[in-house]
Amino acid sequence: MSATDVDQIPLLEAGTLSEDNPFDPRRAVEHVEPSWLASYRFFLLGSWLNLLLVCIPLSFISHLLGWNAGLRFVFSFFSLIPLAGLLGTATDQMSTKLGQTLAGLINASFGNAVEAIIGIAALLQGRLRIVQTSMLGSVLSNLLLVFGSSLIAGGLKFSEVKFDPTIAQTERQLMTLTCIALVLPAAYHYKAIGEIADSDGVDTAAFKSVNGVSLLSRGTAILLLAVYTCYLLFQLKTHAFLYDVDTPQEKRPHPEALLPSEEDEKPEMNVPAAASALLLVTGVTSFCASYLVASIEETAERYGIPEQFIGTVLLPIVSNAADHATAVWMARKNKMEITIGICVGSSIQILAFVVPFLVLVGWATRHDLSLNFGGFETITLFVAVAFVQYLIQDGKSNYMEGVMLISLYFMIALSCTHIHCFARCGSANILHFSLGVLKASAKDIISILTTFRAL
Repeated sequence: MSATDVDQIPLLEAGTLSEDNPFDPRRAVEHVEPSWLASYRFFLLGSWLNLLLVCIPLSFISHLLGWNAGLRFVFSFFSLIPLAGLLGTATDQMSTKLGQTLAGLINASFGNAVEAIIGIAALLQGRLRIVQTSMLGSVLSNLLLVFGSSLIAGGLKFSEVKFDPTIAQTERQLMTLTCIALVLPAAYHYKAIGEIADSDGVDTAAFKSVNGVSLLSRGTAILLLAVYTCYLLFQLKTHAFLYDVDTPQEKRPHPEALLPSEEDEKPEMNVPAAASALLLVTGVTSFCASYLVASIEETAERYGIPEQFIGTVLLPIVSNAADHATAVWMARKNKMEITIGICVGSSIQILAFVVPFLVLVGWATRHDLSLNFGGFETITLFVAVAFVQYLIQDGKSNYMEGVMLISLYFMIALSCTHIHCFARCGSANILHFSLGVLKASAKDIISILTTFRAL
């Protein structure tokens, strides 16, 4: 062997780790598996939202002792906020140690776990309208409130935020399909009951649409689940390269670099600890969600709050609080692809997976949940989806577009409240309605203070 050939032999093969060389520089930066104590310390102390975990025992106590509905609702509501964040933390920590495909499947399954748990709890209690409004509210919150806040946060730091239009186009197309899937049952229903006349003038008012809408909803749910499965295959396998936008090409390390990148994500929990935490939090969340749903009707009647407002506006706060903070933070770092993945991707998951799944669960448990969300709700969803698609089609945005999205969200929230007020109180009595809510709240506060003073 010549001297030239010897000089060309690398000391260490690229991408390999020497078993016998104790001075391999990569050995010094190998990640040590976190202990169970360190894992749960990070899990419980990793966010200020976890201070609200104190509401969990209060939720159980208020339910078991039969406290008034307002207290049961408040304690259950605030207990679900940190639980939603903990579900996301456990899922993310499991994903860091698994392969890309398995991690993607776990994120797809538990990405909207709180919405699914609340939906199942409401479904099993026969509160079908709460199921529909909470799902609609989660989509509207993600598309308008969370995404709008993210655009404002990014737009105030950068004059213009940009993102990959290819990814946005795929998300927009699937979101359009899921929106159409909810429009068709509503259109079928209104035509069947005669609100839309046949072209030949035949009166269809006597036609019963319930069975037809149920059949259409179940068939559409199965098709949506099939489409969502193909979407996961597209995103995680066949076209995964389109979604690999974490690091620009020019900033990626050389393939023969000895040291790993400093930006490699370091796991804070070992996989068994993360899996056990995920199962534990899921169980606690199911109880708190059941208590929350059970108190909605009495709370709405006692305080005069519309159930539609609770489902569309209040319940999505529970599940979107942690995602809201993450999306805004990513936008501030000019990582808009991640923000779009959180906001638009979560909306797609709800419409293409969670809602069809709940329809099939209702079918199996003889709770006839349909995809007919009603005229007002369907139009609201269609307008929100169309507006978001129009804003992101060019691959760039600014804070003004975020302002418009948030404005549209509050218009919809105001509409949900005023529909109830006009129907029950009349337009002249909205002030009386608001004062009634404050009066009932004051009575509950006085009652609580009296109880603690007696103790």
